[in-house]
Amino acid sequence: MTSTHPYSVDVRRLHAFSAVELYALLKLRVDVFVVEQACAYPELDGKDPEALHLRLLINGETAAYARLWRPADAPPRIGRVLVAPDHRGKRLGDAVMQEAIRVCALHFPGEPIALSAQSHLERFYRSLGFTPTSAEYVEDDIPHIDMQRPAGHS
Repeated sequence: MTSTHPYSVDVRRLHAFSAVELYALLKLRVDVFVVEQACAYPELDGKDPEALHLRLLINGETAAYARLWRPADAPPRIGRVLVAPDHRGKRLGDAVMQEAIRVCALHFPGEPIALSAQSHLERFYRSLGFTPTSAEYVEDDIPHIDMQRPAGHS
């Protein structure tokens, strides 16, 4: 079957990446979240080994990414959502989130999905069925809001 999307979807655990692939992925995350956002914080936070790493690939290059994991005693979470700078303006933010929701529903059926959104993206996440579950708070000098998408939301 031929995809109608300009990207392919790759979902795997950390141990399934080659050293070169892992280096490129972590470099992209640091470039976006630490360098571009001028935010010094622990990007390598210990959650990667247990997470699912979802990439949208264009010509073998990571164009968009999201990390999916389940904290203890909490709903599954989507985090570290990004679109690579060279691929912005192609609606890949929506695409990576749609794929992340689909993969969460597959791996964590019947469960709500949580995320911590940068506050300026609240409207975007609302358009995907997420609703606020907290007041705004500052994390790593960036305003955030916790949001959740109900189980089975279509």
